[in-house]
Amino acid sequence: MTDDDRPPVHALLQDGTTVCIRSVLPGDHEQLHGLYEEMSPDNLRLRFFAASHRSAETAADRACAPPRPGYRALLAETLGQVIGLAEYETGDAAGDAAGDGAGTAEISIAVADGLHHRGVGTLLVEHLVSAARAEGVRAFTADALSENHEVLRLFADLGLRTSRHFEGPEVRCTIELAEDGAYLGAVETRGRGADVASLEPLLRPDVVAVIGAGRRSGSVGRALLHHLHAGGFKRRLFAVNPGVNSILGVPSFPSVSALPRVPDLAVLAIPASAVPATAEECGKAGVRALLVVTAGLDAGQGKALLDACRTYGMRLVGPNCLGVSNTDPELVLDATFAAGHPRPGTAGIAVQSGGVGIALLDGLSRLGIGVSSFASLGDKYDVSGNDMLQWWESDGRTDLALLHLESFGNPRAFSRTARRVTRRMPVLTVDAGRTDAGRRAAASHTAAAATLTMTRQALFTQAGITATRSVGELLETAALLHAQPLPSGSRVAIVTNAGGAGVLTADACAEAGLSLPALTPELRDDLLGVLPEGAAVGNPVDATAAVSEEQLRECVERVARHAGIDAVLVALVPTAVAAATGDDLVRALTAGPARRERPVAVVRLEQALPVELLPTADGGTIPSYSEPGAVARALAHAAHRAAWLSRPAGTVPDLADIDSARARTVVADFLAAQPDGGWLDPRTCAELLACYGVPQLNWAWAETEDDAVVAAERLRGPDGRVVMKAHWPGLLHKSEQRAVHLDLQGDAQVRSAFRDFETRFAGLMTGAVVQPLAARGTELFAGVVQDEVFGPLVLFGLGGTATEVLADHAARLAPLTDHDVHDLITSPHCAPLLFGAHGSGPVDLEGLEQVLLRLSRMASDLPQLAEADFNPVLATPGAVSVLDARVRLLPRRAQDPYLRRLQGGTDTKAER
Repeated sequence: MTDDDRPPVHALLQDGTTVCIRSVLPGDHEQLHGLYEEMSPDNLRLRFFAASHRSAETAADRACAPPRPGYRALLAETLGQVIGLAEYETGDAAGDAAGDGAGTAEISIAVADGLHHRGVGTLLVEHLVSAARAEGVRAFTADALSENHEVLRLFADLGLRTSRHFEGPEVRCTIELAEDGAYLGAVETRGRGADVASLEPLLRPDVVAVIGAGRRSGSVGRALLHHLHAGGFKRRLFAVNPGVNSILGVPSFPSVSALPRVPDLAVLAIPASAVPATAEECGKAGVRALLVVTAGLDAGQGKALLDACRTYGMRLVGPNCLGVSNTDPELVLDATFAAGHPRPGTAGIAVQSGGVGIALLDGLSRLGIGVSSFASLGDKYDVSGNDMLQWWESDGRTDLALLHLESFGNPRAFSRTARRVTRRMPVLTVDAGRTDAGRRAAASHTAAAATLTMTRQALFTQAGITATRSVGELLETAALLHAQPLPSGSRVAIVTNAGGAGVLTADACAEAGLSLPALTPELRDDLLGVLPEGAAVGNPVDATAAVSEEQLRECVERVARHAGIDAVLVALVPTAVAAATGDDLVRALTAGPARRERPVAVVRLEQALPVELLPTADGGTIPSYSEPGAVARALAHAAHRAAWLSRPAGTVPDLADIDSARARTVVADFLAAQPDGGWLDPRTCAELLACYGVPQLNWAWAETEDDAVVAAERLRGPDGRVVMKAHWPGLLHKSEQRAVHLDLQGDAQVRSAFRDFETRFAGLMTGAVVQPLAARGTELFAGVVQDEVFGPLVLFGLGGTATEVLADHAARLAPLTDHDVHDLITSPHCAPLLFGAHGSGPVDLEGLEQVLLRLSRMASDLPQLAEADFNPVLATPGAVSVLDARVRLLPRRAQDPYLRRLQGGTDTKAER
């Protein structure tokens, strides 16, 4: 990508304002010259080492010159005004014939006077770093005066490794561009601050205007205005309607420009055709955020709406949404048209579906958990789930995050945010769209296995997100996580006053993956001492219908204190015995503290609602469920979250013998010859795998039967047998085409096999692969598919010809960490085979990990890698090797998923 075809993007400064980052064009000369001319003499001297206006002319000339290799210039502008410039130039661009500057580039930065300390320079450098990496630049160098503290601090705070060399009054800075966790963390920190600042006008506005509120009852605009007014919004509220002076007691004005104060937030409930012009009017008036509830915008109207928001720096929720709310008692913003007002609380909600939003608002309010803030994102042109996660992380009120997202635009950036946030609070979601996945119509095993469901599950698992299957399950799990401590494991004890209820609960726990350990003899004796005669102290503990309130309380307390138990479920049914004695068995639980050493939950089969939170004497709550399966699923989710939190964050291991530069050359050469892409031939495929150190079984290429005989002679093992595989462009499933000959012994059989291929595949076959017959071992499958939204997805499982039929696969998104690789190997049903389940001894697990890590690295390095199949991968106790590999390339450009930018169009619905 050259400088002039790099598309403009919009991004946020530290104060939340929006700027456009784009390549410099020849027509920018006047503005760039003006940027320098308007600098103070002191700033000119710091930039050029001398306060010379001739330097300004030269700098503008250089930036606006025709595109040339080794030079990049990016500018920042707002409302058409250039406010900053960053550029780099390699030694080649500067005429360094000796090549001393190979891999390095000289960088320079200029920011308009009056706009320092807002992050303009840092944002430009981040984008310049991304562009330079794509061009193979490994380091920036810069000369600065030692008194130029601002630029030196900018370099030091980037998060990249920086060194300085002082020479008199000047300092030479070298900035290494290698991406690592420190740099991504620094970019995230800057992005989070800018993002939260940009959401202030939306979620904490001082002035709100509702545009489209009419006198007719039943209109959406009037409902929104009523909700804001009746809900007790504590700041300034206006209506915009040219026909009236007041609506519902709220002052009304004929236009946005006529308002006595500029709104922070404008709520648009108007016809779709009027949205673009109204958004433009709002932008010109200085409005900082839009909430567009209007549905039915066509592509042109949607583009015009988003263009206005980007041009004027307005954040946007919607269109086609329910609204937003913030229950902060100092604000009380309810800009929705839901039936009721949300109960104030600590759960943050972000949804795309308004109906799901209403269900969650009602459910959380009924449970008493309440809502901190709510956003119905609708068509999600701008504000996303990632934005809301960062808001909740910073608002000081939210301790539970609930998401219902139907699309992900940048899942890798979303995943990094979620991994960070979910270590501070539970993040729950409904895994929407599962039945829409199906198997993709693709030829390779990898693409056929990589369903959307599997991809989303990999995202949620790696990010630590609790994924439920329904809104009901989401609320049931939220109730437990809100009210009780996390279990330290999955060992459950059940206490019941009715054997049948205990059996139902035990079955539900087993189906949810929880375990019911036998109680220790000491605990059993202890319980027999407090329970009525006839009680059974297995697991479940059947306390019988005769159990009293005090006996049940003491039993639960003793079980909850036991070190061999992680959680206690109490299954209760109403009995005539308890009614006659006046015992309240529920009170036995609620009279004590809500939070014991281990989580406690109740099952009441007669309960009308699916889940309730029972108030306790100390002001806490205990969750109560009407159905054993619900509490078992919720507890399983809590156990998974506890296990995820107890595990240190994974790291991407360093790999030896990686030649990424050579790999990129292999890819570029192939695509130069085949611009539309395609499957690599065996020799090119092997060359690419060799760049990443992927172990392959020895092989040779044969185009004639004589070639095949020579190859077989060289490759035969101790048993003298070889394998021959036919090849032609487009051949994928060799076994289905009967294009494989096994157990070939002697020259005659080799010649006969080759002639058979020549006869049956005449006009197709371009040659054959000859390999030694592999040793006996476990046949596995490893592959990767490059999803255009989610990025590379690595799959692993049982291999061979039945891999698709058995579908025994696990998946994780690349780049793989050490934890991800461990999970990939241990998750499939075939995992016991790898650990020597049948007495054959474990396979080379370290070698298997290396194959997966190298496959992940290859896919992460090469966006052109559309899919790859390693099938089979032969695993033995002594080694792991790839017996057959297929790789397909497509002409794709690299995208930097972590580059700070706002969504650029209405068709991507990106999570930043």
